[in-house]
Amino acid sequence: MERELVKIVVIGAAVVIWISPAIAQGLPGGFVFLRDIDPSIIQDIRYATSNNFMGRPIAGYGAGECVVKREVGLRLKAVQQELARRNLSLKMFDCYRPARAVADMVAWSRSGRETAAERRYNPAVSKADLFRLGYIATHSGHSTGAALDLTLVDLTAGNSGKFDPVRNYADCTAPVAERAPEGSVDMGTGYDCSDAKGHTAARSITPEQRRWRNTLLAAMTRQGFVNYSKEWWHFSLPGAGGHAYDFPIRSHRN
Repeated sequence: MERELVKIVVIGAAVVIWISPAIAQGLPGGFVFLRDIDPSIIQDIRYATSNNFMGRPIAGYGAGECVVKREVGLRLKAVQQELARRNLSLKMFDCYRPARAVADMVAWSRSGRETAAERRYNPAVSKADLFRLGYIATHSGHSTGAALDLTLVDLTAGNSGKFDPVRNYADCTAPVAERAPEGSVDMGTGYDCSDAKGHTAARSITPEQRRWRNTLLAAMTRQGFVNYSKEWWHFSLPGAGGHAYDFPIRSHRN
């Protein structure tokens, strides 16, 4: 009996040791840091920086970390493994989005003013119309941990271009050499481009840009992800979400 009790205690301690990192990092049940699932996936979480349509870090993004539901992370790992055979990689722009970040976006859209930098992301429409036109949602699937914004990186190409906050870049629909660099393949528009050219099936892009979009779409679709037709970069995994969360994104700790 004493031997059996010792075994139970040891096994129990092992379980505690296994789950404690996630608890210590403050993630709700079912959420993981993507880097713990696949550290080879490139991350460029733009809302934790000033390189986004609001021009500043957005509420709730205390760190540039991709946080997702575990099932989503495992599916992304499978996509990455497929792409790696072609010297390609996923690059994450946004993953879980705290509900407070969505509220921050709503407040921004109603501020009544737009800077030239902000207009780069919505050159043809007013930011007050972004919600009405479906480019930003008042209740985002990102807040469930099941929606993602991402692109592709060609690992054989030069990806050294860095964003310069003081440079006057062309808008997100301009040729790739004129718009802000993203260190990724040319999808025809920049990330978060609220324009018809950013629609996944847009006809106003080149055959090469279409090929890259189709490559991303096919790889994600094979793992069950569904694309949002107005944003070539946005995908979600049906059934993996649930209710919206509002925990802030913190730094990953080993």
